[in-house]
Amino acid sequence: MNNTYTCFSAFYDLFMDNIDYVQWGEYLLSLLKEYDIRSGLVLELGCGTGNMTEFLAAKGYDMIGLDSSCDMLDAAMEKKSISGHNILYLNQDMREFELYGTVAAVVSICDSLNYITKYEELVTVFKLVNNYLDPKGLFIFDMNMEAKFKTINDAVIAENREEASFIWENTYYEAEHINEYELTIFARCDDEKYEKLTEIHYERAYSLEEIKAALQEAGMTFVASYNAFTRQPPDKNSERIYIVAQENGKQTA
Repeated sequence: MNNTYTCFSAFYDLFMDNIDYVQWGEYLLSLLKEYDIRSGLVLELGCGTGNMTEFLAAKGYDMIGLDSSCDMLDAAMEKKSISGHNILYLNQDMREFELYGTVAAVVSICDSLNYITKYEELVTVFKLVNNYLDPKGLFIFDMNMEAKFKTINDAVIAENREEASFIWENTYYEAEHINEYELTIFARCDDEKYEKLTEIHYERAYSLEEIKAALQEAGMTFVASYNAFTRQPPDKNSERIYIVAQENGKQTA
């Protein structure tokens, strides 16, 4: 996980420009407000290049962005220098992150938690979230579901841009619930040459029952689950879902 988005970080925003971050942001904002988190300190796990961190900062939240990729955080810091938002960025692994105090809410979007491929490590992340939340603080996150990985299955996706091109070779291992994709990027170095960059990513498909069990094991209270960008409950065809959970006391060793 520490090597996730190493070479891709320089092109992440280029190839993700089809994502409507405003729509995602407004949906996340509506959930925060619905559960009465209207201000205060908010931590984003897996903040990447800081798109959502910047959005929530612009809405008045005091933001902390956390990511394991230095390269992604470099891009986030560039955005911060332009916006002037007072965002604290931390280069940490979400499986062992540390804060100086508690926060009103923790959020995580764009399937960042799917990259935690071991159930026991997912529980560890949830325990840390619970530990650093204010009493009854909120945890909102999304996850890709198995229906999405089955839809992609064994596929090759390619896209060509002026600055760079990529080939995405995807394989879903249903028995292990692991989705693997090899990402090859051809980046323009000058007018004549391209540099080839390759990295492999793994995501795990967790069932809603597994997510609920992990939250319970971490001492958190499951509040609600939604089909992405709606208030409808997820079903077997849901490709992305949102989970709302709440701090429920601190566990002692």
